[in-house]
Amino acid sequence: MTKMRVAVIIGSTREGRVGDAVAQWFTGRAEQRDDLVLDVLDLIDFDLPAGLPEQATPDMKRFAARIDDAEAFVVVTPEYNRSFPASLKQAIDCAYDEWRVKPVGFVSYGYRSQGLYAVEQLRSIFTELHTVTMRDTVAFNLLDGTFARDGTPFDAEGQGQAVTTLLDELVWWGLALRDARSARPYVC
Repeated sequence: MTKMRVAVIIGSTREGRVGDAVAQWFTGRAEQRDDLVLDVLDLIDFDLPAGLPEQATPDMKRFAARIDDAEAFVVVTPEYNRSFPASLKQAIDCAYDEWRVKPVGFVSYGYRSQGLYAVEQLRSIFTELHTVTMRDTVAFNLLDGTFARDGTPFDAEGQGQAVTTLLDELVWWGLALRDARSARPYVC
């Protein structure tokens, strides 16, 4: 079996963010698997324009190419004001066909709601892009004392099980959709 190519997208570009630490912890867990190849796309490394131009910029093309190359995605997102960051929406909009017929999982964090409001909004956007979103997520509450400021959960074993569940679902859907794409073109 060919390993599943998974793009891990860090959605926050805010100064002082913990998203990079959360993603590092997540990828550390995911790298222990032998069925995945990870590609971390930190939005801070892309110069995406605030408004979408008529012609794609080099960084827009670079981002879309990496989305196209991936067979599955894990979006690491904070929750800002019961939604996800504008930087993430801008990045999502830099690609369209490149997202299609691939699974998307979520790792979220926030205060009290664990970023789940952001995830629910992202589910509707990714549905429009013809993806399949995973039911199970990995989620952190930054206020309850279970998540250190350095990006590591205090309950690493419990959160580790959430990572395993999410990745098991992502791989199942990723393989099923890989087979479906190779068997016949997707009709939308």
